[in-house]
This record gives sequence, C-alpha cells and structure tokens, in this order.
Amino acid sequence: MKRSRLTLAAVAATAATGLALAGCGDVDVSGVEEQAELRVLATDVPQVQTLEKLTTKHFTAETGITVDYTVLPENEARETMNREFATQAGHYDVASVSAYEVPIYADHGWLAPLDSYVKADKDFDQGDVFPNLASSLTGEDGKLYAEPFYGEGSFLMYRKDLFRKDGLTMPPNPTWKQVADLAAQVDGTDGASGICLRGLPGWGQNLAPINTVVNTFGATWYDMDWNARLTAPEFREAVGFYVDLLRTHGQPGAERMGVLEILDRFVAGECAMMYDATSLASSVEADSSSVKGKVGYVQAPHERTDKAGWLWTWAWGIQQASEHKDAAWEFISWASSKEYQELVGEQVGWTSAPAGNRKSLYEKPEYRQAAGAWYRQEYSAATDSADPKDPGVAPRPYDGIGFLGIPEFAVLGTAVSEQIAAAIAGHQSVDAALEKSQDLAQAAAAKYRGE
Repeated sequence: MKRSRLTLAAVAATAATGLALAGCGDVDVSGVEEQAELRVLATDVPQVQTLEKLTTKHFTAETGITVDYTVLPENEARETMNREFATQAGHYDVASVSAYEVPIYADHGWLAPLDSYVKADKDFDQGDVFPNLASSLTGEDGKLYAEPFYGEGSFLMYRKDLFRKDGLTMPPNPTWKQVADLAAQVDGTDGASGICLRGLPGWGQNLAPINTVVNTFGATWYDMDWNARLTAPEFREAVGFYVDLLRTHGQPGAERMGVLEILDRFVAGECAMMYDATSLASSVEADSSSVKGKVGYVQAPHERTDKAGWLWTWAWGIQQASEHKDAAWEFISWASSKEYQELVGEQVGWTSAPAGNRKSLYEKPEYRQAAGAWYRQEYSAATDSADPKDPGVAPRPYDGIGFLGIPEFAVLGTAVSEQIAAAIAGHQSVDAALEKSQDLAQAAAAKYRGE
C-alpha cells in the first residue's frame, strides 16, 4: 500500500490551506494519527473475512494504524450498529453501513461527511465509483457519507449440468413463473432442491428477495396516501408465490436459512438454482466449491416489470462521535480503493476481489478472465438494476427496491419478515401472516398520514 502516508499528508495540507470543510459540518481533518487504533464493526461476509486477513500485513504495516474488527452476522451487526450510532457511543470508529442506513443516519447527524477527505485524496479516484452507488450513499444535504466496499445486484444462478441432465433450458431473461416451472422439473435431480431462497427472518434477509418479487408482481407496501397494501391481491399473490415455491421446491428448513446458509448449500451441490446477490458468484466459483464451472448466470427473474434486480452496497461510514476520523478515512480509502482490489486479485485471486463498486475493475483483463462466467451479468446488475425510485408497477410514496427507505422499516420489516418466515415454516397461512403484517404496516405509517 504505497499511497497511505501521502494521503495523510495531503489531508493535513488541505486543512492547512483552508480547502477542507471543517467548521462547516464536515469532518475534522486537522490531525494526522499514524498510531491510532481503529475499531471497525462489519458484517460477516467473505469479502470482510479477506479484508481482515490482509489488514495487518498491508495496511497496518504501511500506516502504523491498527484495526480491531468486530465481525457479526448481518442481523446482529445491524442491531449493534443501530444502537451504537443512535447513542453516538463512539465505541466503533467505522462501520459497515448500507444504502438503507446512510440517508437515515446522515439526517440524524450520526455519520461524518467524507467530502473534504475525497477532495484532498486525489489518489482515491471518486469518479471511478459507480454513480448509482455514490448517489445511494449521499445525504439529502448533497454530502457523501460512505464509500462502497463492494456493490451488488441480484441474479439467478443455476446448475448447467443438472439442466442438461434433465433436458432443460434456462431463458436468458426468465419470468418467475418460468423459474417455478423449472424448479418443479429439476427438483430432486442428483438429490438437489429445485431452488434455494432466503427464508430467515430479517428485513435484510428474506425480505430482500421477497421485495423484488413484490415489486415485479405489481404490488406495493403503501399507496400514495400511506395506506398499507399488504393484503391487496397483488401483494398476496407475490408473497404466496414465494412461500409456495420455497415450501414445494426449496431447501428443507428454509425458515432458518439466510444468505450464508443457502450459499453453503448451493456450493455443496444441494441446490439446482439460487436467486441472490451477484457478490456471491466469487464464492460459487471458488476452488473449494463443488459446483465451480458448472453454474450459469441470468438476469433477476421478473414478471410484470422489465427489470427486477436489487441494487445494494455494503459501505464504510465514520461515526460522528469517533475521535479518530483521519485514521478512519485512511482505512476507508484503502479498503475501498482500486489498489486494494488489485491486492486481493494478486494475493488471493481475482474472483475474490470486492466487486460491483468501481468501473475500472471491469476493464482489467485479469478480472474479466477470472470472472468470465458471471462478470457481464454482475456489471449489468451494477449499472442497470431496477430503479430505486420506481421499481414496480404501482406508484409508491417511498424509495427502495429490496427495502423501504423510511426509518420505520428496520423494525417494521423485521416484524413482517418474522410473519412470513412462520408461513414458510408452515406455522400459519400466508393470509394470516399478511393480515398481521397489514396491521403492523398501517400503524408504522400513522405519522405519514398525519394521525
């Protein structure tokens, strides 16, 4: 990592010449902390596991900044992060934040703006970051509050070998009903489930794919007057479809399985199809995967819309209460950089490089060759996903594809996801789950209706 000390010097020089925006609500860039100890809260994903392994040798050795990671499963990480940022406890300097948290945290003053750092750090190359991701990490005030570690859309992964065995053909742009028909035909071939989908409760777990189904089936959580629509026919059809598909042709115990669990099953050869994040492809094609070289990739299934894939990023944000903001930026500018992608590519393998965040990665022959099976679909998902402001058919008063961009959704979404998981488990009907969810959604939006 050859750029770090130069970056620190540039930040300090910027402060000295008055270019930094400290005093205007931005971060304080006047101090250079080369011996700081950073505490980083992150979600437990393969990209973070690789980052943790490389940090001491390649970041700390160059900068003198040590990093203490707390890596937690997604649901637990979210709970910890929400509690930490809401109280501004200052225990963590940097955290994995997403396109959902950033606008909300920024509005509450819980995140430090990064504009002054980006302006000073000419090596970082902000223009290389996909614009749609940068936009999702920008607050209402127009300031940038996080940098993407990696980005992702969603696509359908399928076992080409099992499809050949059964004489099946995957359409390049399948509908969900075509997927359900294929799942029924391939189910049980070589002992594999027809499809693996998230069933674990959590607004970032089962509701992420379910919401893409809701959108493309023509449903919406709320009408333009903020009246809940979870018992409307289109919503019932979408959730009923998802639950029925999992119960008839999905993996056993689906209600207990989130993204990591279904990934484990897919790479073990126990699923014929999996609909999930584009960022999982590197694990699917890893040397340790039993299905390496056997998987095809097509666009996210749709129904009444032309596009249905989500747009997501796990990004790095600095807590406003952090006392080590300069060092925190130094970490972020390394972990989200082109140089870090190259480091991973050279030392771990190009398929492990965090992808979907920078345009330049897709111009590298090494990545294009290593990720040949999926990089075109990954790039398309990063640049041409469903529109977060208009992802469905019905008009809606909120933004978001796999989530609703309102503060109440963290609690509401989790509660609704629990009801749907209970339906997946067979503990209640879809109608019962949505009746309860309708009441929850109606109550959650009361303030938007002026009640």
